[in-house]
Amino acid sequence: MTYENLDTELVNALLDDGRASLRSLADDLDVSVTTVSNHLADLEANGVIRGYSPDIDYDGLGYDVTAIIQLKVEGSALPDITERLREHDQMVSVYEVTGDHDVVAIGKFRDTDDMNDRIKTLLTDPDINESNTNIVLNTVSEHEQFELATD
Repeated sequence: MTYENLDTELVNALLDDGRASLRSLADDLDVSVTTVSNHLADLEANGVIRGYSPDIDYDGLGYDVTAIIQLKVEGSALPDITERLREHDQMVSVYEVTGDHDVVAIGKFRDTDDMNDRIKTLLTDPDINESNTNIVLNTVSEHEQFELATD
């Protein structure tokens, strides 16, 4: 393998098996363990690889309700609202978006009562002008990562 695509190939190998050892990565990529270790350290230092986490089945843990929450927010309050949503344990994704709403958040809840309580708390915030909530009926694909193209 040429070093030209090594970082991409290393990321792809980790996407396939995030628990792979340096030795197995080196063998798969046909480079030395030291090379893998150095490139991995650089990817981590540059924030390309931000961490290693398990793939959780929230349904299996009792979080049976996924909700997509769209919010219209007072402009100056947008950073505060998005930060509070980001810090909320059950919000798995928070996005600032274009279009009719300013924020889209995806949350996981134990049941509709749990979701309803969280949404009512949000709606008491005077900086949230409007909300729209959609309940996911069936998860087709979620948290999918994709293999990076090599040159």
